[in-house]
Amino acid sequence: MKQNQLFMSWLLLCIHLLFFQFPSFSSSFNFLCHHDESDALLQFKSSFTLLPDYDFGFSCFGDDCCSYYHLKTATWKNGSDCCSWNGVTCDTISGHVVGLNLGCEGIQGILHPNSTLFYLTHLRTLDLSNIDFTDSQFQSHLHFKFGRFLSLTHLDLSACYFQGEVPIQISHLSKLESLRLSGNVELVWKETTLKRLVQNATNLKELYLDQTNMSSIRPNSMEFLFNQSSSLVTLNLQQSGLSGKLKKSLLCLPNIQELDMSENNNLKGQLLELSCSISLRILSLSDCLFKGPIPVSFSNFTHLTSLSISNNNLNGSIPSSLLTLPRLTYLSVYDNDLNGQIPNVFPKSNRFQYLYLHNNKIGGLIPTSLSNLQQLTDFSLSDNFFSGKIPDVFGRMTELQYLSLDSNNLEGQIPSSLFTLTQLDTLDCSYNKLEGPLPSKITGFRKLIRLRLNDNLLNGTIPPSFLSLPSLVDLNLTNNRLRGHISAISSYSLETLSLCGNQLQGNIPDSIFNLANLYTLCLSSNNLSGIVDFRHFSKLMNLEFLSLSHNSQLSLKFESNVHYKFSQLKELYLSSLSLTEFFHLSGKFSNLVSLDLSNNKLNGRVPSWLIETSASLNLSQNCFTSIDQISRNIDRLAVLDLSFNLLHGELSMSICNTTSLQLLNLAHNQLNGNIPQCLSNLPSLNILDLQMNKFHGTLPSNFSKESMLRTLNLYGNQLEGKLPNSLSNCTYLELLNLGNNKIQDKFPDWLQTLPYLNVLVFRDNKLYGPIANIKIKHPFPNLIIFDISGNNFSGPLPKAYLKNYEAMMIVPQVGEKTNLQYMDMYRLNSTDYYDSVTVATKGINITLVKIPTIFVSIDLSRNKFEGEIPYVIGELDALKGLNLSHNRLNGPIPQSIGNLTNLESLDLSSNMLTGVIPSELTNLNSLEVLDLSNNHLVGEIPQGKQFNTFTNDSYEGNLGLCGIPLSKKCGPEQHSPPSANKFWSEEKFGFGWKAVAIGYGCGFVIGIGIGYFVFLIGKPRWLVMIFGGQPKRRVNRRRTRLRRTNVSTQMVQMS
Repeated sequence: MKQNQLFMSWLLLCIHLLFFQFPSFSSSFNFLCHHDESDALLQFKSSFTLLPDYDFGFSCFGDDCCSYYHLKTATWKNGSDCCSWNGVTCDTISGHVVGLNLGCEGIQGILHPNSTLFYLTHLRTLDLSNIDFTDSQFQSHLHFKFGRFLSLTHLDLSACYFQGEVPIQISHLSKLESLRLSGNVELVWKETTLKRLVQNATNLKELYLDQTNMSSIRPNSMEFLFNQSSSLVTLNLQQSGLSGKLKKSLLCLPNIQELDMSENNNLKGQLLELSCSISLRILSLSDCLFKGPIPVSFSNFTHLTSLSISNNNLNGSIPSSLLTLPRLTYLSVYDNDLNGQIPNVFPKSNRFQYLYLHNNKIGGLIPTSLSNLQQLTDFSLSDNFFSGKIPDVFGRMTELQYLSLDSNNLEGQIPSSLFTLTQLDTLDCSYNKLEGPLPSKITGFRKLIRLRLNDNLLNGTIPPSFLSLPSLVDLNLTNNRLRGHISAISSYSLETLSLCGNQLQGNIPDSIFNLANLYTLCLSSNNLSGIVDFRHFSKLMNLEFLSLSHNSQLSLKFESNVHYKFSQLKELYLSSLSLTEFFHLSGKFSNLVSLDLSNNKLNGRVPSWLIETSASLNLSQNCFTSIDQISRNIDRLAVLDLSFNLLHGELSMSICNTTSLQLLNLAHNQLNGNIPQCLSNLPSLNILDLQMNKFHGTLPSNFSKESMLRTLNLYGNQLEGKLPNSLSNCTYLELLNLGNNKIQDKFPDWLQTLPYLNVLVFRDNKLYGPIANIKIKHPFPNLIIFDISGNNFSGPLPKAYLKNYEAMMIVPQVGEKTNLQYMDMYRLNSTDYYDSVTVATKGINITLVKIPTIFVSIDLSRNKFEGEIPYVIGELDALKGLNLSHNRLNGPIPQSIGNLTNLESLDLSSNMLTGVIPSELTNLNSLEVLDLSNNHLVGEIPQGKQFNTFTNDSYEGNLGLCGIPLSKKCGPEQHSPPSANKFWSEEKFGFGWKAVAIGYGCGFVIGIGIGYFVFLIGKPRWLVMIFGGQPKRRVNRRRTRLRRTNVSTQMVQMS
């Protein structure tokens, strides 16, 4: 009996487990779903359309990815039990549909308010994620009827393209445990809606609102809103438009384990120190505007497994306690301003797998305790200031897959243990100072895909083992000191092979032509030799980039009558190969974008078929004499560079048939005649460089308002006439150089409206007259080079312009690792063009082939300017060069010039400046050249700093100066500045005391002589009478004389 009771107990337990704990299983047993719900599901299905086959495939949003579309609804058939349908879950007792999972379903359509979906009122879980609820005519809103699913515990509507406001009815879902609305970027939250939701859903554990619009929620409300939710475990507010400062309370929610507030670029302020004890496992605050140090209190997050605070403005050093958190596996602090050193505290009992510290200002030595990170898979220290040798710490990192140490100051040899790692797929040590030979044998690297050791000081030969790695795809050894021959290559998976910029010798190995996957091959700037049949490169069917430039002993053999074709080649560089002819290769490059044949010995006419070969054509530094007529429109050519050739004659108007031309460089040739007017109307032209030719006539006069011109360089021609007002239509103009021509006009004040103009050069023309007052509030806001020297300008210096040169007031910041930046590096189709300019600086004329952005200069010399130097010139803090020489300037040197601490060259010579040399000029610590010669300066020359380096030449022609370096010693009275009256007198009349003394002496002697003569002859009588003399009298006509004498006396008394 007891055995029967025991058996029945077990039987009842099994039935209970079967029917109540496994509802999906039980639904296959005769628990038919309700007919009305079955119909509702079928009607819901019929209201949508299947996506086309070509839309099926990989779809991803955030961490939720659809590797494929499921099409669960394909199992939904009329007459079958809906509880057995894929994606449908029924209650085991009532038979009602309680779960619907159509996430990643391959359907599309509008979710209307009358949709039968809303008939399923017993739903507890609903997943419609990654379904596109839009079409071309209607917007889809998150309907208020979702608030009627009062039994819902899980709702996922991620990436459904809903728009408009979140309905207030969503807050009625009080049983919600999980709400996902991610990726609905046009879904807008109101503060009241979110507040009610958090208040009502007291069991809410997961809240994903990332990539929704929360920008209308006040920053101060965030703390209050989520303080009311003690149940939250996961909160994702990534990229939701939040602003203001981060509140402590969000990090101190009692049960929070995952918090993501990344990519809110209006979140700012400091990361605050916390005193709460929290259970956070994952914290992401990356891509915001947080500043200040990393809080030490983060080390209290003992449960933390992942911390991402990258791409902010954090500074200070990395707290050592952060690196000893026991559970931390992922740490990302890249793209900040962190400095100091990495604490050498990594414990043996760590769990680090991912460590990203790149793009900061961290320096010092790489810590040796890194050898304890034996579970590490990804490690990046690139773009920092690490120095010293790479420590031998990586041999024990047997799981390491990614290692990036590039762009530091590391030196010495690469540790041999690195080459034993078997799991490594990427090794990047480029842009350092690593030296020594490469190891002859490699025992690891079986899975290595990318090996980048370029831009170092590596020497020796390339070991054959580096060219036979089985999985290698990208090998970059560019810009080292490697020599010897290139051995046979058997890494057939190679796609990129970059060996340029070394000292490699010998022939190009035939094995290169067997690399069927190769799409980049760079062998330029070596010492390769031999004869290469160019058609062999056509065997590389995937080749897109080929550079053989700067191998002077390499000979290329072209055969135009042999059939071959480069179907994928886009960039071909054959510069500096001593080519004397280039055979007709028309039709062999169907996709060529950039062709560089510069610095060869090609001559004769430029054939029209060559102009049609590629979108970018560089034929500079050859011996071409003319260009074939372009008989038809060429809409493909964007760049044509024929500078530094022997082109002569007139430039044909057929050049304008290149209707898509963006860059035309014909500089440094012998072209003459008029500049074709049509060039000013080419719709896409950005760069027009015709400098150093023999063009004459007037400038093109019809620049259109649609002009895209950025650079107009006509320097060094014979152009004349007036400046065309239509130049003001070129609103994108950055450089205008019309120097060294014969242009005769007034200053074009109408150019002051050009917002992007950086360089304005009119030097050595025939411009004249005063420079008029400004007509706008901010003239020339971006000007950094202003050169109008060698003209006939007159009147005062243009003070109104000088005090408004905004770009000259801002000193460009150049970081320790920042390379020198150049103005307007124009890149198109892998062709680089740098603006150039000829300037007078430091006493000599130099041509800047590239203009550094820090080169700020004003040259007003060799004109007829007069008056005083404006005091406001001392506000142009970024000035490197100032030349006001050879004018008629007077008055004192402004003390404010001493504020120009970046000034390297100051030339005020050949004027009429007076007074003493201000002692403030000794503050110019960068000053290399000073010329104050041929003025009327007086007093003692200031001493100290840079002034101790200047010679007599800087001061000659100033007779009143004394002191070192002049031989003239200063007397006691010359140690102090002259009186204000003396300053006034000399400034007013423009000459010194010696000239006055000489004039006074001569005048006195001559005056005494004339006075004696007047008294001797008694005439004129009125003058003699003034000084009490008696005029001589005659007897006859006495009465008349007496009457006249009385009249004269009365006149003198009246006066």
